[in-house]
Amino acid sequence: MGIQLMIIASLFVAISNFCMRRSIDSGGSSKAFLMIQLSIVFLVAVLLNPVRTGEYHISNCMLFFGIAGGVILAIMMVCLGKSLENGPPGLTFAALNASTVMPMILMVFLFGAPFGYIYTLFNGLGSLLVILGLFWAGWAARSSEKKMRWAAFVAGAFVMHTLFLIIMQWRALFINFPGENGLFLNFDVADAKSQWFMPAVFFAAALIQIIIYMGTQKRLPNRWETFYGILGGVTNGIGTFFMIWSTEVSSPLEHAMIFPIFSVAIIIGCNLWGQWLYKEKVNWLANGLCVLGILIGTLDWKVLFH
Repeated sequence: MGIQLMIIASLFVAISNFCMRRSIDSGGSSKAFLMIQLSIVFLVAVLLNPVRTGEYHISNCMLFFGIAGGVILAIMMVCLGKSLENGPPGLTFAALNASTVMPMILMVFLFGAPFGYIYTLFNGLGSLLVILGLFWAGWAARSSEKKMRWAAFVAGAFVMHTLFLIIMQWRALFINFPGENGLFLNFDVADAKSQWFMPAVFFAAALIQIIIYMGTQKRLPNRWETFYGILGGVTNGIGTFFMIWSTEVSSPLEHAMIFPIFSVAIIIGCNLWGQWLYKEKVNWLANGLCVLGILIGTLDWKVLFH
């Protein structure tokens, strides 16, 4: 059941990504969409976490940790919006989701085997395939100044998404290894499991987007920016709900597969609407190389073959 729920989550996230592109195409800006979308997702996060679970314990340290994650998320979303304004949507989201293979490298360097982070031959091969696939797919970016801008923003989104995923994995260490998770940060389990962590992430990201919009746009969002922003926020929130549900009900075997499947399904979904609706010339071989790299580099092979 966990795999099915994660596929549903990826479909809703792919729809949310499509809403972002449609908002830009309607004559609006990514700034208005992100301001509205992240505000909606913040409200959904409150409903899905403290309200749904009935756990209202607040950890000040974890709130600050969540805010740090929100700042990184906000920067990533700015780079993502600029990427969509300058280049192909399918390849943009493929590059973003391909970053899922990268956090393992830094987590191995920071924490290593005592905390379950071991960099295997599979991880290295997967990372290499992803890099080759992205290089292959983005080779044409050298042909124009606009495409070079797109490539720069995609690279920024890739790096920020990697850092954001590291924040998420670091929090998991606080839960699984309380009091001994390294780098001078120690939390008990109650603090680490604070249901206000994710709302804090989206609150900080939404607040930054509001400040950016108010500082650069001297107008109210138009009706299409508002419509797609709300729709994008709701679908992203629903996708988050199914993702959380999947992690709660998945078996050990499914848990080894759900996040790679999530990333792969988003890449395929975004490339499909990019090709069908925008006539984007999708390099399916290069994207397939990225997909293969994600599967090889992020699947828990020990669990799969246990």
